[in-house]
Amino acid sequence: MKKTYKIEVDCANCANKMEQAARKTEGVKDAVVNFMTLKMSVEFLEGYDHKEVMKNVLVNCKAVEDECEIYLK
Repeated sequence: MKKTYKIEVDCANCANKMEQAARKTEGVKDAVVNFMTLKMSVEFLEGYDHKEVMKNVLVNCKAVEDECEIYLK
């Protein structure tokens, strides 16, 4: 499953940090952050609850960029 989320981040470097943090989160197969559109696309591994995984993605992203935000659906 793949979902796209609106994000808030201040710079391209911060967006890159968010992307790397998201990719390292358990349950994430792949993640891509587009700074220009302020969107994060996340592909989830089969068998994981995307809502729970995204809570962990947000925690991991805030650990590397505390002012970022991911608007979970």
